[in-house]
Amino acid sequence: MRRVPLHRLSRLAVPCGIAALVVIGDAWTKAWARAALVDGPRHVVGPLWWRLSFNAGVSFSLSTSWPTLAATAEIIALLGVVVVMARIRPGAPAVGCGLVVGGGVGNLVDRFVSASHHVTDFISVGNFEIFNVADAAITTGVCVLVLVVVLGRPLLVTR
Repeated sequence: MRRVPLHRLSRLAVPCGIAALVVIGDAWTKAWARAALVDGPRHVVGPLWWRLSFNAGVSFSLSTSWPTLAATAEIIALLGVVVVMARIRPGAPAVGCGLVVGGGVGNLVDRFVSASHHVTDFISVGNFEIFNVADAAITTGVCVLVLVVVLGRPLLVTR
């Protein structure tokens, strides 16, 4: 059996910690939304509203007509990111990867534990699609990773 050096495992602490925080925060806010927004939307401030919605597709209501395909695509993408996470550099790449994994896991958990297999969305800003904490984490994480690449910094540790 091949041993994994301790420094490689410690490199996973930040992305796994961030992912865990996102999953917990996402689950808590979705449970709150399902309980608190049953009677209708609530205005927060300016263009921000809490509006309860259920989404059969992936982030931001994409692919709503194919929920099984959406779930399969989410699982495949998430597995790819988890594989990459094992070699992610510390700092911004680790943060971005943790946000993407946490958001992906949060939405998958919601999809698989709900009776309807739909994801709970509740954040509404203007005319933009209704989303949730997991969607925001995925989007922010992808933006961080793209920014790292655009700035010419490596994402992965090379041996």
